[in-house]
Amino acid sequence: MSDTDSLSEALKAISVSTELIEDELKPHLDTVLSSLLEKTAVRESCIEAGLVKVLLPHLNSNNQEMLLNTGRAIGRICFDNSYQQDMLVQSGVIPRLVSIMKEYSDNDPLVNVCLLALCNLADMDSAREALAELDVADVLTFQLKRAPDAERRHVILEILGALGESDTLKLQFAESGVPEALSEMIQCLQGGSDPHDLCSIKIASNLIVSLLLGDESMQKCFGEGSGLVYQDVLSWLQSSNTQLQLSGALAIANFARNDSNCVKMLDLGVVPHILTLLEQHVDEGDVSVQHAGLSALRNLAIPATNKVRMLEDGVTERIKTLLRSDMPPVQFKLLGTLRMMVDGQDEAALVLGRDAVLLARVMEWCEAKDHAGVRGEASRLLAALIRHSRSPEVVLAVTKADGVRHLTSMATSEHVIMQNEALVALAIASAIDLESMKDPLWEAKLLPMLKKMLEDPEGAVEVKFSALGLICSLADSSVMKEELNSVNMKESLTKLTNHSSSKLASQASSLVAVLSDTS
Repeated sequence: MSDTDSLSEALKAISVSTELIEDELKPHLDTVLSSLLEKTAVRESCIEAGLVKVLLPHLNSNNQEMLLNTGRAIGRICFDNSYQQDMLVQSGVIPRLVSIMKEYSDNDPLVNVCLLALCNLADMDSAREALAELDVADVLTFQLKRAPDAERRHVILEILGALGESDTLKLQFAESGVPEALSEMIQCLQGGSDPHDLCSIKIASNLIVSLLLGDESMQKCFGEGSGLVYQDVLSWLQSSNTQLQLSGALAIANFARNDSNCVKMLDLGVVPHILTLLEQHVDEGDVSVQHAGLSALRNLAIPATNKVRMLEDGVTERIKTLLRSDMPPVQFKLLGTLRMMVDGQDEAALVLGRDAVLLARVMEWCEAKDHAGVRGEASRLLAALIRHSRSPEVVLAVTKADGVRHLTSMATSEHVIMQNEALVALAIASAIDLESMKDPLWEAKLLPMLKKMLEDPEGAVEVKFSALGLICSLADSSVMKEELNSVNMKESLTKLTNHSSSKLASQASSLVAVLSDTS
């Protein structure tokens, strides 16, 4: 009998298998399995014969060998076939797979078949919904702890990763101790050099970071700073494994998503660990680690009380070592972190705003040709130093460093928030030290730009309002008042006196009066 004939015979026999007892069914299953292993075209014949539907009831068998062969056959037929996979899920295969793993948890070949099947189905929403009804987390963590090799570990980790994208399952995992089990696995594998183990560490630590994206699961793992996962994450920051350092910094940034966690972490002394980590990577270091470390610091600096304490602890001094970085992602994050540190902190803004080395580097970054993000963040930091320090020394330092040109350019940004920040900084600087500001403002062609801004029919009201604030500061000087009249600013202001925003119209009217007053 040819291979094709024996396969046809086997398919026919299995199709009427309700009349066959399991012992009679087994040789036919073996024939199908060996054919499936050898030829891909066989899959089509199996699908056409409706084999999956016929095999499904045999997953309720009490015979472990029968379960194994049935599971293998179904797995091979359905691999990479979304229609068949969907049919499997609709037919209720998920609860059956989980219960087989519970019932025969120490039968490794059978558990393996069930895990591979789950791995193939775990990306489907219908499968995730079915699994959310079952205590799959306990089954998977039990198998993770007894996994005999890296291959089994990786299949389980892949399933956990796919399922963890569902918020419902994220929380279930946190409540069932999945992050702790992953953390424990990492602890056991640390220190070795086996590439498979290092790969497991990478997947598991990434998985913990993604589980922390859910607010409730993150809070559960934090446990007010005494959670096992949080404690382990701290140790990752001090690890020699770059992957763990990266995951540790990302996890801290995720824990630092609310003020009370940020304050608690500062109390528990997380900041020195992050700074030490950043310093390790300053020269020739890992860009991702630096980026993640700065993200964590930035988040920790959001509560005002933390800013004060971090400044007292010399954080800005220590992160300034990163100014020498030539990697745009690090530059971008560093600028954002420094901006967060000076937000509402006049003392910090004064210290940084007087720092000639810092200002020189920020000026370079204001001209970063290939990185608009770095350019934008550098200008925003410049504006923040003036806005939060309101100091004559800072204004003088910024004008000397040629910063006015960059602030004027930032005022024409496509982002309203950046336009506003620039205009407010220029208004404050002009009110504080117009003498130093006059020439740079003239060179930057500020007045024609302001005129255009006021006349722009598409312009945002808040931007026009900030522009009026700047004109108000300039009009305090008789020389600047003449300049304003020479570009006929009064005409642009008069047009605004009928604006639908009464606040804007009223401010424009006041300024028309100021510019008309020649006394």
